[in-house]
Amino acid sequence: MASSKIVIAFDGHSSCGKSTVAKQLAKELGYIYIDTGAMYRSVTLFAIRNGLAGDGKVDEQGLIKRLDEIKIEFRNNPVTGENETYLNGENVEDEIRQLPVANHVSPVATIREVRKAMVKLQQEMGKNKGIVMDGRDIGTVVFPNAELKIYMTARPEVRAQRRYDELIGKGNQVDFDDILKNVLERDRIDSSREVSPLKQADDALLLDNSDITREEQLNWVLEIVKERLG
Repeated sequence: MASSKIVIAFDGHSSCGKSTVAKQLAKELGYIYIDTGAMYRSVTLFAIRNGLAGDGKVDEQGLIKRLDEIKIEFRNNPVTGENETYLNGENVEDEIRQLPVANHVSPVATIREVRKAMVKLQQEMGKNKGIVMDGRDIGTVVFPNAELKIYMTARPEVRAQRRYDELIGKGNQVDFDDILKNVLERDRIDSSREVSPLKQADDALLLDNSDITREEQLNWVLEIVKERLG
């Protein structure tokens, strides 16, 4: 029944597994999953490719002027059943997960005009409900009236190890200390930025998944969803 569908918002630190549980949950419920982090990563990739970001610096004004050239969409991969991210018609799902993008995404995401453009797009995507969305400001800014809000976190070392394992698994040569440094720096930027800082919404439930399995995490969330749906 369309009327019983709700908006489920996941917020939390980088690499704490928000996307993993949000995707699983969306699949279980038959909801649409929207990865807002992928949207900011796509803007960052556009900036890097166009010489507007590099060496830890971002040309804010240059990027703002070209925001209307950026078209982001999610398309379902019929083979995997997963949503994949497209930037201006090109599948960038793998490229946006690499360290060059990770190293620049937080400064790009702090730009007021970038956030404004992305929030507008996210609200448009969720107006019919029946969505699971994850990011940094979903429950506080994008959908302050979401029926279920979950704030996720895990210890920085745990998050860095997960990211390291994921990248090594994909054949990337990476250094654990570089990843831990990236995780800590992103925490600092995300929590201290002026526009839509990362913080737990007053009515969000806290989920620290440092020491639980993915299965335990999903079961915990599903129980809460069942309660909310009555």
